Amino acid sequence: MKYEAFNRQIIKLVGGKKNIKAVVHCMTRLRFTLVDDKKAQTDKIKNMDGVIDVVNNDVAYQIIVGTHVTDVYDELVDMLGMTSSNELTNNDEGKKKNPVKAVMDVVSESMTPLLPPIICAGLLAALLSIVSLTGLISDSSSTYKIFDTVREAVFFFLPVLMAMSASKRLGVDPYLGVTLAVTIVSQSINGVKGLNLFGVPLPQITYANSFIPILLALWFMGYVTKFVKKIVPDKVQYFFTPLLIMVIMIPATLMVFGPLGFYFGEGIVGFFNLLMKYVGSWLVMMLYSALQPFIVMFGAGNFIMPIVASLIATEGYDPAFISSCTISDIAVGGAMLGYFLRAKKNSKQKQLFGTVTLSAIFGVTEPAIYGVFVKYRRPFVAVMIGGGLGGLFAGLTGVKAYSVAWGLFGLPSYIGKGNFTNLWLMVSAVIISFVGAAIAAYMLGIPVDSEDSEQILENDKKDITINENGLRAVPLKSVVTGNLIQLSEVNDKAFSSGGLGKGIAIQPTENNIYSPINGTVSVVFPTKHAIGINGDNGEEILIHIGIDTVQLEGKYFDLNIKQGDIVKAGQQIGKVDFKKIKEAGYDITTMVVVTNADDYTDVIPSENKQVNNSDSSMNIVLG
Repeated sequence: MKYEAFNRQIIKLVGGKKNIKAVVHCMTRLRFTLVDDKKAQTDKIKNMDGVIDVVNNDVAYQIIVGTHVTDVYDELVDMLGMTSSNELTNNDEGKKKNPVKAVMDVVSESMTPLLPPIICAGLLAALLSIVSLTGLISDSSSTYKIFDTVREAVFFFLPVLMAMSASKRLGVDPYLGVTLAVTIVSQSINGVKGLNLFGVPLPQITYANSFIPILLALWFMGYVTKFVKKIVPDKVQYFFTPLLIMVIMIPATLMVFGPLGFYFGEGIVGFFNLLMKYVGSWLVMMLYSALQPFIVMFGAGNFIMPIVASLIATEGYDPAFISSCTISDIAVGGAMLGYFLRAKKNSKQKQLFGTVTLSAIFGVTEPAIYGVFVKYRRPFVAVMIGGGLGGLFAGLTGVKAYSVAWGLFGLPSYIGKGNFTNLWLMVSAVIISFVGAAIAAYMLGIPVDSEDSEQILENDKKDITINENGLRAVPLKSVVTGNLIQLSEVNDKAFSSGGLGKGIAIQPTENNIYSPINGTVSVVFPTKHAIGINGDNGEEILIHIGIDTVQLEGKYFDLNIKQGDIVKAGQQIGKVDFKKIKEAGYDITTMVVVTNADDYTDVIPSENKQVNNSDSSMNIVLG
C-alpha cells in the first residue's frame, strides 16, 4: 500500500481509530468526524510531509492532502476497517452532540459522494452540446438521447443516490433506505394526483430530482430502526424487522417527511428567487465569486450543492452559484498567473505558482488556497477584485448554468438549448475575472520574504555580517533568556530529528519573549504557543514555546503581536508564565527553527551556553 505509512501516522495523530467516528473525502481533503476534536494533534499533522493544511471547524476535521486524496482515502478505509464510506465499526451512542454541527456533518458528508455523478452529468451535457452543434450527432438521434438519459437519470434518481450515501451515516440499512427511495420515485407515487392512504388524501408531490424529503425520512428511519430492533425478538428479527420498518416508514414519509421536505425545498428555491428578483442576482454572484476562496478555506464549499440541485430541478437552471464557482476558480488561476509573472528569480516559487494556476483553472483551487493564499494573503484581495468584477458582469447580464459543471471544461454546458449568447457572456465573465485577478495580483506583488533575496541583500545589509572567511550570515537574537541546548536534545522528535528545519532550543529562565529578527509576523497560532516570522532577508522562523503546550489553549500566554505586524530584532513580543506551565506538567523548552534552512548554506547555533535577548543564538549562513 503506497500510503500505508502516511495513513498510519494520520490515524495516530487524530487520536486513534476509536476517536474516528466517520471519514469521507472531497476533491483534495479527508473529512473526519471525530469523537473528540481535542485529541487530534493538529500541529503535528500540519507538519507531516504530504499534508497541505488542516481545517477544524463545525463542519468536520479536514486534512488537505491534494488531488490524489482518493488513493489515500481508499487505503485509509481498508486500514480503519470501515463498514461503509460513512461509518466505522465503533459506536458512540449516548454522546451528546451539537445539533447544528450534527446537521452540517450529515449534509456535507452525504453530498460529497454525490459530486462525481453530478459533475459527470454536467460535463456530459456540455459534451453533448458541442457534438450536436458540430453536426456529428443530431439531438434527435437515438445515440444523443441515450447519452442524455445519463444526465436526466442522475437528477431524476437523486433521492436514490442520496439514500445510498446517507443511509449508513444515519443508522439505516442501505438496502432499506434505497427501497424507500425507489418507492417514492416510482410512477405509482411520484407526482401522482389524487392518492390517499388509509382514506387520508396525500398532496401531489414530485419526489424525483429532490433530496430533502428522503434525507428527512432517512433521519427518522434511523430512530425507527432502533425502536423496532428493541421490540422484535432476536429469533425473528431477520424476517420482521425490515417489514415493520417499511410499514412504519411508508406512511410517515408520504404523510409527514415527504411533504415537509418538499415544501422546505420549495421554500429554499423561493427565497433565492425572491432575493434575485428584488435584490438582484448580480449582488449574489458578485459576493459569492469574490468570497468563495474563504468559503473553501473553511471547508463549507459543498453547502451550495443542495441549493443548486433544487434550483436546477425546479427551474431548469442555476441563476447564480455554479457560474460564481467557475468565475471564482478562474480568478484564483488568474491571481496565481500574476504571481507567476511577478516571481522573476525564485524558481521554486515560479514552479509552485505555475502548478496551482493550472489546477485552479480546471476547478481545483485548494492547492492554491492552502499552498499560496494562506501564506501570502494578498491573492485573496486579487480574487475579490477579479472574481467580484466577473461575478458582477455575469449577474448583470443574466448568465445561467444549465448543469453542474465548473472550471474550464464546464463552459460548453452554458450553451444550453442552443443559447450561444449565454455561453459568450459566461466566457466574457470568466475572462474579466481571470485578467482582473492577474493584474491585481501582479500589482499587489509578493510580500518580501523570499522573492528577490539577492536584491534584498544589496538594499539592506545592516542585518548581515561577514566573517573572516568572507561568508555572509544573518545573526538571530535569542527569543528568551535562558540556557541554550542543541535541537537534537529536545524531547520532541518533530524538532530533534531536524524534520522541521535547523535551529536551537532554549530552556527559559525568564518570562519575556523577544523577536529574534527583523521581519513580519506571518502567523500567531490561536493557542499562542507558536509564532511564525518572515525575516527581511527571506528567513522563515518558527518559535515554538514549550512541548505539547497547544493543549493549554493559550492559558499562561500573553502575546502583544498579531499576524501582519512588523517586528524588530530584540523587540519584546510577549510574556509567558513558564513557572505555571511547568507546574501544569509541561516541558517549557522553547524551540527556534529556520523552516526554510535548505535555502541557505548552513544554520550554525551559538557556542554560548547561556543567552539573553541581546545575544546571538544562531547564525544563518548565506554563503
